[in-house]
Amino acid sequence: MHALSSQERAAVLKANYDALMAAEPKLRARERATRLQVSEAELVAAQCGVEAKALNGTPQDIFLELASLGEVMVLSRNDWCVHERHGRYEEIHAKGPVGMVLGKDIDLRMFFSHWKHAFAVTENSRLSVQFFDAEGTAIHKVYITEKSDSAAYDALVQKLAAEQIPAIQIEAYPADSTPTHCEDPAALRSHWLSLTDTHSFFPMLKQHKVTRLGALKAAGTDLAQVVAIDAVETMLLGAAELQVPIMCFVSNRGMVQIHSGPIQKLLRTGPWFNILDPMFNLHLDTSAISECWVVRKLTSDGWVTSLEVYTTTGELMVQFFGERRPGVPELPEWCKLLSNLCATPLAG
Repeated sequence: MHALSSQERAAVLKANYDALMAAEPKLRARERATRLQVSEAELVAAQCGVEAKALNGTPQDIFLELASLGEVMVLSRNDWCVHERHGRYEEIHAKGPVGMVLGKDIDLRMFFSHWKHAFAVTENSRLSVQFFDAEGTAIHKVYITEKSDSAAYDALVQKLAAEQIPAIQIEAYPADSTPTHCEDPAALRSHWLSLTDTHSFFPMLKQHKVTRLGALKAAGTDLAQVVAIDAVETMLLGAAELQVPIMCFVSNRGMVQIHSGPIQKLLRTGPWFNILDPMFNLHLDTSAISECWVVRKLTSDGWVTSLEVYTTTGELMVQFFGERRPGVPELPEWCKLLSNLCATPLAG
């Protein structure tokens, strides 16, 4: 029996895709890929339900073109949380392996070493640029809206589109072998209390060779404590009622997407708890929540408090802060909102 060529494999995949969509037409892109046991990038490359063109150039080169599109909707997600934000790409910094977008609406941190595949995609007349990692998992999607510059999108595709889509090479990432147990909790706590910048937190974890959740469990309840499983819903309802502006961070291997500002419309649909505001949507699968933690870090502007949400496998689903700017102390209303979730007092 001969091995299938890439064309034959694509044909088989399209047939399986068509059968799945005929039976379950409401499945989302990631669900379709999971059900067919392939990656989302493979579905796009095989033109399953879409028209796609591979884009030439480095991810940085492609990313720098996005500012021409005007107002767009950007989407970044992990398996449990979807973050959608409308706005323009402004203040793009995308020259090296780590990039940033620091616009008033779109706020991103990019880790380009994981960006492996890029496509221009048309699905039911909806235009987008989509980026995927080495496993074929979506990192970031940029959707054209009625407020976007569609002529600029056409020009981007004409400039960067490859003549044909190359065969997708899927590469599995190694499992994370970072210890979940902290060997020296006293040293970790001392280091934690010496921090002056939240950006120093990840390097601290690397130095102490412990996972993020492992560090929370070792630090002491005044710095990190478990709160109720429904703490996210309680917090979001309180923030909306009191109009306390929040920051919401959703990350995957190649992206951190951030929303800053007040929230208004909240809605539960089955296991999903949603924020459905005109410029910002969040969809959180609450059935996947295993633990919620309130976390306290010291910065040069004083204490900063966050709510972090984890899965059963210890992965970070989403984290929330009160809206803040460098040089300005944390909002007292936010601190009170999170302190009310805690059974014991926080540091500070």
